[in-house]
Amino acid sequence: MTRPDPVPAAPGQESVWDYPRPPRVERCTAELVIELGGEVVARTTSAWRVLETSHPPTYYLPREAFAAGALQPADGASWCEWKGEAAYLDVVGGSVVAPRAGWTYPHPSPGYEVLADAVAVMPGAMDRCTVDGEVVRAQEGGFYGGWITSGVVGPFKGGPGTWGW
Repeated sequence: MTRPDPVPAAPGQESVWDYPRPPRVERCTAELVIELGGEVVARTTSAWRVLETSHPPTYYLPREAFAAGALQPADGASWCEWKGEAAYLDVVGGSVVAPRAGWTYPHPSPGYEVLADAVAVMPGAMDRCTVDGEVVRAQEGGFYGGWITSGVVGPFKGGPGTWGW
């Protein structure tokens, strides 16, 4: 599969095609809010963004940013060639349970140690996720957890026909 033509980034935007491979982890001080079941299940201004070619940013929040009881261990694991083995979490808000909608790297690979025990969530499985008040769109597909805001342009991996990017 050939690389698609990147959408030109306007001032103040980032192109996901300028993100590196292997992915870069950077500090994020934007206010991140996650809502599920009519409740705020997480809020922080101290997180990390993982930036990888063709993907919108994935946000990792410190575990302490989540409300008590909002994260429950779930079965299964997956492997990232860069970050290592991920463990899954159910996200709970109000009476709603989003199964395996969160994940963490308890023992990340070298270079990704700052993500140890931080938690990412699938924005499409939540009621709402925001970055500095802007509601995010979920990255297409059921595997990746990117958060799309007006600050990033694609095209983005995840939808039909993008597996080989």
